[in-house]
Amino acid sequence: MKHYTHGIAEYAHAYSGAFGCFYGGTHMFTDKELVVLVDDDITNLNVARNNLAQGYQIATAPSGEKLFRLLEKVTPALILLDIEMPVMDGFTIMTKLKEDKKTAHIPIILLTSRTDPKSEVKGLSLGAVDYITKPFSRELIIKRIEIHLLLEKQRKELLKHNHSLESELEKKARTVVELQNVILKTISELIEYRDGITGGHIERIQNYLSFLMDCLVVHGAYEKELSSWDSSLFVLSSQLHDVGKISIRDGILLKPGKLTAQEFDEMKKHTDYGVEIITRIAEKTTDNEFLQYAKVLAGSHHEKWNGSGYPHHLSGEDIPLMGRLMALVDVYDALTNVRPYKEAFSHDKAVNIIKHERGIHFDPLIVDVFLMHEREFLDHVINALYMHSI
Repeated sequence: MKHYTHGIAEYAHAYSGAFGCFYGGTHMFTDKELVVLVDDDITNLNVARNNLAQGYQIATAPSGEKLFRLLEKVTPALILLDIEMPVMDGFTIMTKLKEDKKTAHIPIILLTSRTDPKSEVKGLSLGAVDYITKPFSRELIIKRIEIHLLLEKQRKELLKHNHSLESELEKKARTVVELQNVILKTISELIEYRDGITGGHIERIQNYLSFLMDCLVVHGAYEKELSSWDSSLFVLSSQLHDVGKISIRDGILLKPGKLTAQEFDEMKKHTDYGVEIITRIAEKTTDNEFLQYAKVLAGSHHEKWNGSGYPHHLSGEDIPLMGRLMALVDVYDALTNVRPYKEAFSHDKAVNIIKHERGIHFDPLIVDVFLMHEREFLDHVINALYMHSI
């Protein structure tokens, strides 16, 4: 164990370095970087301070307790830490420093008379940037401090540059997303216009899908599959479910009466046209998860649970879940709003039709969840439409 051999006055002189430059000392506004020396040996503190004072602002602490009191007031650029100290040794002090977010980043150089490799490995494993054995020369410790302060400066500059770069990339990404959304909305509105639909069909579809998905999650229905989706991308992609109608003649799209069998066969092709359009777009992109959702919706939202739908006459769970969800909300919207061939039905009438089509047109489980929340569904839709109108 080390023993103090100096008087109280000399101890006070050594310890004053920890506070003099911060509490009215003459070096309070110095441009020199602050280095803290932690050692219970007063002689070592004096020697180190004398060797380093010319190049650095120096503060000293004779124990871990005093160091932590000091760190409540200042943040040094580097800490020189003796390992062999009573009460709290250097390893314990360093562990506490690294556990605290306010001090974890401070470079620590361990000072010790130990020469065993295990102590050196332990110190470096705990987060020390260097390990210097005593006795050491003035030139050596100055050079080591200089190197590590330079490395820390470069690390901070790199972090600053990375943050700046990330911020710029995020800004550009937001701009791209906003542009994509504007283009997507414009295409969706064009489809609505050509289909003779007015009053926010696309917005309603998105609201219906989002709310219906939430209801399914509440009841644990299709939980595993729903949790694997990016729900925001899925809902956004629903805007393209009828993109294939761009290729359908106005005479068919806008016909006020019932379509002939030949005309209906032509109308049904909009699902395949939609898949083709989205596929061509996807081939020109690398990140196309959004388009994959859109393609599934475009190609499967007219399939029916009993296999009588189109274009592939899929049935039951062979129909993608995305398509089964879209089938219900798309029909609900068509029933409750004006179309060139019909007047709007009431919510209650639409609900009765969907209930009747359970297991025929629609997935029975999805219908069951819909029926349990149909009043909330209506309230949600009304609120969404109100927010859209203001």
